[in-house]
Amino acid sequence: MMRAGLNAIGAHSETSAMIGDRMDTDVLAGLEAGMETFLVLTGLTRPEEVDRHSFRPSWVVDSIVDLVDRV
Repeated sequence: MMRAGLNAIGAHSETSAMIGDRMDTDVLAGLEAGMETFLVLTGLTRPEEVDRHSFRPSWVVDSIVDLVDRV
């Protein structure tokens, strides 16, 4: 799904990022597509849950607001 989306907008995984609030869907999909991933803690996943997974997001941020300066 991520590859199809990237292709549809003419983007590449090396220059795109996945931002999401769920480790098991958003972060995993981004990692599998070769993207940098940002877990936003304003959603479903809590900080203590990150270590329960065998994979890790590239970055963990408190809020989407924390990413404004990166765009």
